[in-house]
Order: sequence, then structure tokens, then C-alpha cells
Amino acid sequence: MLNKFKFFMESSKEYSAHTILRDAKRTCKALATTELIDLHIQDYKYDVSIAVNELGLDKELVAELVDDYVAQVIKSVVQFESYLKTLKTSKENNKDLDYTALRELAHKNLGVARNLRIKDAEILLYELMKKDDLEYLVACLEALKVCAIKLSPQCAYKTLKLIEVKSSL
Repeated sequence: MLNKFKFFMESSKEYSAHTILRDAKRTCKALATTELIDLHIQDYKYDVSIAVNELGLDKELVAELVDDYVAQVIKSVVQFESYLKTLKTSKENNKDLDYTALRELAHKNLGVARNLRIKDAEILLYELMKKDDLEYLVACLEALKVCAIKLSPQCAYKTLKLIEVKSSL
């Protein structure tokens, strides 16, 4: 179920910001035209000027906040994945499924996405908060991750490298 995260956590020695962006675009398109077609996120492109105008902030500050959001999402993927594994195990053991932790994490990330006017993330995080189908939730999480990478590939790459270094210690 969670093997969709393979390219995300593979050794980033093979990856650069350019290659993770390429893979993210490919994955996003595949998900947006299949499992997540009803969400209409395929052609979404973030427009920083919307956040600049609506929030009254300068473009550089919004760009910094977007980078912070990208790093937050990438770091949150590990937690999301853990929650989804727990839910899968509970389902396999015919136990009640408790989505509380998953939904709280989605809600935390949703607030940031809304503040920055990142529409595809808002849609995906809302789905993570409301839906119960585990396979669908995995697809939403994968799309959330690759959409974040598309926002700031350089920041995503640096965050992945940091995670890799920390996990090797």
C-alpha cells in the first residue's frame, strides 16, 4: 500500500532538484488523471501574486513561507505514512479505525495551505481530513507530496537531503 513513496525516500544521491521536479510532475499528472481525477488538480499552478495581494505581504516573504510549507509537508509525510500504516494494520486485524491523528495532522497542514492560498494542497488536505478509504488516502498523500515538490523543488531537495542525513545518524 505505501510503496508509492519509494522515489521519495530513495537515496537522494541519484536525485537533484531538477530530477525530483520531473518525477513529481509525472506522478502528479498520473494521479490527477486517474485516482484523483474528480479533484480537478491536474492543471493547477500556484500563483504567488494571489497570496501577495490578499495577505498584503511582499513576494519574497511569501516565497519564504512557501518554502517553509514545502519543508513542513515533506517532514509530515513520514508522520502521515506512519498513521496510514497503523490504520492499515487495524483494518487487517478487524479493529476499529481511528483516523484522529491523521486528520489532526491534515488539519494542521491545511491551515498553512489556506493561508498561502495553495489551492491543490487545500483540496488534498481536505480529502485527507474527510475520507476513509485507505488506498484513496495514500493517493491523496502522494499527490500532496508531489504538489509540494512542484512548489519549490530546491527546498524539497534540501529537505530530503536533511532527512537522509538525519536518518543515517
